Amino acid sequence: MLASSVRWILLVLLAVAGCRGDAQQCDQGCRNVASLLYWGNADKEIAAAPADQRDALRKRKLTEFGQKLEAGIDQCVSQCQAAGNQATIDCLIAAKTADQARACSN
Repeated sequence: MLASSVRWILLVLLAVAGCRGDAQQCDQGCRNVASLLYWGNADKEIAAAPADQRDALRKRKLTEFGQKLEAGIDQCVSQCQAAGNQATIDCLIAAKTADQARACSN
């Protein structure tokens, strides 16, 4: 009884693992979306800043983006893999604007 239960659990785990999204594609999609969403807002903020402050603000935003991306990329990739939705992954990778990126999750 125990042996058949263990086999069944292993079979289910293997089936679920087979449905997971590709880690490299998920990473690419997550990074693309994060970049589009972050810089969509940051670029507006930079453009609204006084001209003499824009370069410094852009440098700060670049550092901030790197920190936020690295802090959240693993969770994004994990969720993407768990969802295993190739159409969404392809959409996230192909998005060229923040609006297109947002539409991927609808």
